[in-house]
Amino acid sequence: MPTFIGFNTINQYKKFTLVDFELIKRDLLNYFNIRQGEKVGRPDVGTTMWNLLFEPQTEQTASLVIEEMQRIVGQDPRIYLTKADAYPQVNGILVELEIQTVQGTNAERLSVFFDQQTRNASYI
Repeated sequence: MPTFIGFNTINQYKKFTLVDFELIKRDLLNYFNIRQGEKVGRPDVGTTMWNLLFEPQTEQTASLVIEEMQRIVGQDPRIYLTKADAYPQVNGILVELEIQTVQGTNAERLSVFFDQQTRNASYI
């Protein structure tokens, strides 16, 4: 029996239910695509990653990216971050996250690309 059950309409045509890690991944991607301060009445929701995309890609910027990923994943009580790496790319930043569920039954490595041109985060 699934532990987490949710609803998703993005790129779904008939089956709108997501469960367990697929739901967690969708929720994380939704969170990554919200700029901090963009959600009405909830200025703390969202990410500052979009501000970091246009900074010079130095060790300090990579450190800020990893701190931001830790903050975002830390807000989801279902998961925790075991490892994070940031890699500057030509048109954005690639972030690799190793996520573990709180129950300890699932772990997955996610690669998220923050694209400067489209200003969209996506899994690759």
